Amino acid sequence: MRQFIKYTLASLTGSILFFMLLGFLLTVGAVGLVGVLLASLTRGPDPPTIADQTLLVYDLSTPISDGPALADPRSMILASPATPTALSLRQAVAALEAAAEDPRIAGLYLKGGATVGTGLANQMELYPAIQAFREADKPVLAYDVAWSEREYYLAALADTVYLNPLGSVEMNGLYAEVMYQAEALDNLGIGVQVTRVGAYKSAVEPFIADSMSSEERTQIQQLLDDVWQTMVTDIVEPRSLAPQQLQAIADSQGFLFGEAAQTENLVDEIAYEDEVIEALRDITGQEGDRNDRPNAPSFRQISLGRYARTIDDDLVTRRSSNQIAVVYAEGPIVDGESGGGFGQPQVIAGNTLARQLRRLRQDDTVKAVVLRVNSPGGSATASDVILRELQLLQEADKPVVVSMGNVAASGGYWISALADSIVAQPATITGSIGVYSLFLNLQELGDKVGVSWDGVKTGELADILSPTRPKTEQELAILQTAVDNIYDTFLDRVEAGRDLPRATVTDVAQGRVWSGTAAQDLGLVDELGGLSQAIAIAADLADLDDDWRLREYPEPDDWQRFFTLFVSQPTQTQWTSWLTTDSPDPVTNQLLNVWDEVSLLQTLNDPRGLYLLMPYQIRLQ
Repeated sequence: MRQFIKYTLASLTGSILFFMLLGFLLTVGAVGLVGVLLASLTRGPDPPTIADQTLLVYDLSTPISDGPALADPRSMILASPATPTALSLRQAVAALEAAAEDPRIAGLYLKGGATVGTGLANQMELYPAIQAFREADKPVLAYDVAWSEREYYLAALADTVYLNPLGSVEMNGLYAEVMYQAEALDNLGIGVQVTRVGAYKSAVEPFIADSMSSEERTQIQQLLDDVWQTMVTDIVEPRSLAPQQLQAIADSQGFLFGEAAQTENLVDEIAYEDEVIEALRDITGQEGDRNDRPNAPSFRQISLGRYARTIDDDLVTRRSSNQIAVVYAEGPIVDGESGGGFGQPQVIAGNTLARQLRRLRQDDTVKAVVLRVNSPGGSATASDVILRELQLLQEADKPVVVSMGNVAASGGYWISALADSIVAQPATITGSIGVYSLFLNLQELGDKVGVSWDGVKTGELADILSPTRPKTEQELAILQTAVDNIYDTFLDRVEAGRDLPRATVTDVAQGRVWSGTAAQDLGLVDELGGLSQAIAIAADLADLDDDWRLREYPEPDDWQRFFTLFVSQPTQTQWTSWLTTDSPDPVTNQLLNVWDEVSLLQTLNDPRGLYLLMPYQIRLQ
């Protein structure tokens, strides 16, 4: 507790001093000084030096986002001093690939911890990079006190997997749960009415039911089965195990403790961390070379984040007049403009993203666009605004390739549907082709607390969207028509973009979510792979060969670069938590669940109240 208070006070004091300094600079008009600071950011800090026989350390809790992480001043207070530096997915993959060929790097250490810093779909892009490291005849070691399944997914690639003598390996399968609130809303006197299309469009079910519908149970079960089988396949291959062995453990034991995990060949050695460190020192040639200096590293090492700073990104720095633009679309899709304020949840603002795409269309150097989608959906209106600009890019002879991250469903699939090619990972959650509208009314709650509403109107339907009374059957029929029209348009988009018969689209739609693997089988996705593969496809479609360079959008503005001077850890978008979050304890987990759900509700701003949103807050554990 004292350490917590110390770090909190230190962070808070630093924050106060920083904002006092910033206020002073603005007050005295020290624009020149700020300009110097901003200019220094374009150069960035000097890359660290790397000695021979250095180990690359990948702390599995390192936050890895889809795109470049932008600075957020909140992290000056909220981030722990021990939190690893955030990386983008491209940076992490490039660093692992470069280290495999770097003669100074003697091996790779996968360090387990309490959390996994990225989604399972992103892990699947890191998997082949670690696999290539191992195939380069460099040792890969992994250690943890207790391996969770998602940590172990990458640790299974290690030549030697260590486990603490009192530790365990979790291998009990995946579990999904949804929080249902119908009874609570009823007790509060809050009425709920919905219009929707799609038997599997379950985003509204938490508000109107107390348990899963049969359709919801069916689609989530298949999703979990697909993801689990992918994980099992990738785990058993490097460990020379049979899939049936892992399934038997999941069905009968769940957790393997100590030597039991070694007997089942999930770990190679039982050891304390100091013993693992001695093995790492042997690799770096430091055996017997004791260093008693406090705070000195226990072995010659460099973190994945620091090593990434030493890498020259050839795709970005190469000389060419042709550009492939990678545009990151992360978060719920909302109508209008991005707030742009610090502390705001990360969203895909329809008008803001459309304007960025329009600029790329008007830029003659841009020859192709890769849209990286990591979104559960949101506003139907905003989704179509974005899709229109993507269509105009294609009409300008600029291929559009979609790379799907952890989730690209509902509105996330709407903006993807017309792409020239769609690439997803096996664990990507996609589909959810359906529409809904949700209406709350406070009449009964008002009666309970003594609040009432009264007013006048010039037409019978003038107050159709009022939250102070329930909708009539006539009004619900009108609103249902709007939902039906959007759904038909959604089917049109999928039919045209994926070149599928209407009957097939109707069958695979219905609001149902699919894994990337199933989506490829159904024709909703073209290829399985990651962002690098999508970029290569874009270059091929644009007939660029190797004559192109890469540029990523949105680019940080001057203030974000300025804040980077003071912020040690950019915060991670909450939407990477789909298939990702290992919480520190059950109470914190439930609080975070509620917070995420409240944050998602705040993004529902479609002008017509029509939403393309996947099943509400599916949590896989």
